[in-house]
Amino acid sequence: MQPVSRRDWLRLSGLALASLSLQQKLSATESLAEQPFMPLPGNPMARLSSNENPYGPSERVKKAIIDKMDVVCRYPFSYQDELLQAIADWEGVSKDHIVLTAGSTEGLKIAGLTLGWKGGEIIAPDPTFNSLMVYAEQFGAKIHKIPVTPSLDHDLVGMAAKINENTKLIFVCNPNNPTGTLIPENDLRSFCKQAAEKTTVFVDEAYFDFITTPDYPSMVELVKQGLNVIVSRTFSKVYGLAGLRMGYLVANPVMASKLIANRVAFVGTVGMVAAKEALADKAFYAFSLLKNKEAKDHIYATLDSLGLVYMPSHTNFVFFKPKKELGAFNKELEKWGVQAGRPFPPLIEWSRISTGTMEEMQQFRIAMQKIYS
Repeated sequence: MQPVSRRDWLRLSGLALASLSLQQKLSATESLAEQPFMPLPGNPMARLSSNENPYGPSERVKKAIIDKMDVVCRYPFSYQDELLQAIADWEGVSKDHIVLTAGSTEGLKIAGLTLGWKGGEIIAPDPTFNSLMVYAEQFGAKIHKIPVTPSLDHDLVGMAAKINENTKLIFVCNPNNPTGTLIPENDLRSFCKQAAEKTTVFVDEAYFDFITTPDYPSMVELVKQGLNVIVSRTFSKVYGLAGLRMGYLVANPVMASKLIANRVAFVGTVGMVAAKEALADKAFYAFSLLKNKEAKDHIYATLDSLGLVYMPSHTNFVFFKPKKELGAFNKELEKWGVQAGRPFPPLIEWSRISTGTMEEMQQFRIAMQKIYS
């Protein structure tokens, strides 16, 4: 299987760039060769288990953080309006559509709490990123897991068939974690529109920035149309801010108010400053996408050379079959200095490997050659 082409990054500028090559798109911001983007300091263990960006935060974001360190003694309420406005402008909505969260994970959890409280039923694919469902269960929610199809896609027909009068939320992860698969845009749009007439649809778009399909739409477009849809986004992946825990939800203002009421805490000043600057740092955004493509292509080449089956990915990780028991396989990888993702039941014969620096990709290649030699 071969990876598909990089999606058109229209959001890097207001220009129509569809006919340009990748390098032309990147040069539309500024020359990446002149940027001081560096990975984290070397580590003997290649951490390819958590879908992190080893190049962030950018120097521009670091400087913004340092410049604001003298205000961390103050509570962050007075600093959130600027970030809310920046995100609202980015998404093309008003500020009352935006809910700031501690990473997108908090957004998932408060949605699960708000809508799954005391017996609310939630429908989700299986496997997927389970934070929303696990948290909701603690407050009495009933979860209906619908297995992915043999091609590892969301079974939208099966999910739709499970809707009943007690269904309070349908969870869609697109691209899906851990499979890396993407729902065809017309299928997703149609499913969300029809399901939103009966219940709330939550679309997790944590990996949206990595999508390689040209002009692929965010489901924020349905929020703008007034549909009962919630979309989650994060600064942890392409922006390289996983440790600062910054994310947000986009929802209609009435739903946004309900979600805000159930937030566990408020996000910090440093995270808000970093997120606002990251949105404006188009060069680093483009650089991250470019380096992710290089690393992912290297993973594909390694797996191809070993004859291992994998899913072409629209994320910063690759889901593949190691043809070995996963626990033993992960231990073998660690022996050679590589950490891979945990098991994802029920697909326990599959493994997930994150993209990293090219040095880490070389480390992964050598480890795999040792294991399969």
